[in-house]
This record gives sequence, C-alpha cells and structure tokens, in this order.
Amino acid sequence: MKVLLRSDIHGIGRRGDIVEVKSGYARNFLLPSGAAMKASTNTEAQASSMRKSRDLRDVASREAAEAQRAIIEAQTLSIAARASANGRLFGSVTEADVVNALRTATGISLDRHAIHMTEHAKEVGATTVTATLFDGVEATINVEIISK
Repeated sequence: MKVLLRSDIHGIGRRGDIVEVKSGYARNFLLPSGAAMKASTNTEAQASSMRKSRDLRDVASREAAEAQRAIIEAQTLSIAARASANGRLFGSVTEADVVNALRTATGISLDRHAIHMTEHAKEVGATTVTATLFDGVEATINVEIISK
C-alpha cells in the first residue's frame, strides 16, 4: 500500500515521502496514529509541499547544530565524582552525567542518547566523547573527570 508520511518514521522514511508499506502496517499503525495518509494521485502536490518545508527546517536545524558544535568543542567539561586514592571511581561517569555537565556549563540541552561513549569512564582523568547534534553533525566533547 502506498502512503504519504506525515511525520518521520525510523526505518520507513521522512515527512513528505510517498513509500510502499505492508497494508497491515498501514491499516493498524500508520493510518490510525495519523503518521501517514493513503497516497493517491492528488497527494503528490501535498507531498512536494511537505518535502519543501522539511528541507527548509532541516537547513535551519543544521545551522543551529553547527553553532552548537562550535560552542561544545570549545569547552572542557569538568565532572566531579567520588574516587579512591588510586583514581578508580566508585561507580562510573555515564552519558547522563555528561549531559548534565554540558547543560550546566553551556546551557545546551541534549538527549542522553545523543552522547556516544565506547564505555563508561571509571577512572579519574581526561576522556573524549562524541555527540550527534544533527544528522551528519557530530561534536567531540572533552571531559575532565576529577575526584571529589
């Protein structure tokens, strides 16, 4: 069944795209939730309008993400955590800790799922993590873990 997506659906498509999906998925999820509408010959103009507005919004979001990246990469975040005498942390520094420190230092609020750590930091010292700000825009965050 061909449907016009009214919102972004992960793995299916983006707003304004006309895609072919299984009819059960369309009838049971996409159409009742309002995430899509049945495509017809008349919906092509509406799809084009949706794609145009999506592209304009994406350009503005990308520019904002680039500005945030410049601010984030200029900072070095300090996170205080309880540690033993040899520098091993009691617990670890997680993505949520990085998000809280970033919000405190810069005022930029990110979702913790946007932060990518290879593993949680378990020792005092410097480390770097990456953050996905927008599709294709990633920032490198310098984190300094200090003992309290």
